Amino acid sequence: MKATCYFLEQVLRKRPYIRPEWRERVIQQPLKKEVQPDGRIRYWGYIPELGRYLRVVTLADGETIHNAFPDRNFKLEVN
Repeated sequence: MKATCYFLEQVLRKRPYIRPEWRERVIQQPLKKEVQPDGRIRYWGYIPELGRYLRVVTLADGETIHNAFPDRNFKLEVN
């Protein structure tokens, strides 16, 4: 997958444990997806290996990863 310089130089330096397959899984099969006002897209998915929800943020193209982190505040809304 493509990634921004920010992601490669800053995010992965702080969070090297975030695996590429986790990011891809969240983007391909999100539990929730949301478009930000600036056009970036947020995806959430549960990662059993982490025991947490992972938020992955892409640019508006939906392919270029800009950020990824365990989201401590995410709550899955059940309708």
